[in-house]
Amino acid sequence: MHRGSSKDARTRLRTSGRLPLSASPARVTVHLELARAGRVERRRLVVPAGTLVRSVLRATGLAPEGSAVLDGETPIPLDTAIERDVRLTVVPTFSGG
Repeated sequence: MHRGSSKDARTRLRTSGRLPLSASPARVTVHLELARAGRVERRRLVVPAGTLVRSVLRATGLAPEGSAVLDGETPIPLDTAIERDVRLTVVPTFSGG
């Protein structure tokens, strides 16, 4: 007795919403404006999407725990993941002795 084709709908490959392993991770550009002693120093970094603000500060040689970070006029936590191109203002919250 014939039970049907072995290639029925149950054996079709399912498509995945994920990118193949060879795909490059998304990258975002972070423009930093470092406000120090009445002047502004600008830096630019390109990092993988999802990088934490804390990691961006460390990559530029800044102490995250001694900095306030603003997105426009809004303070943001150091554990904020950066998912898009952004311009951040960094204000040191302590000074040397």
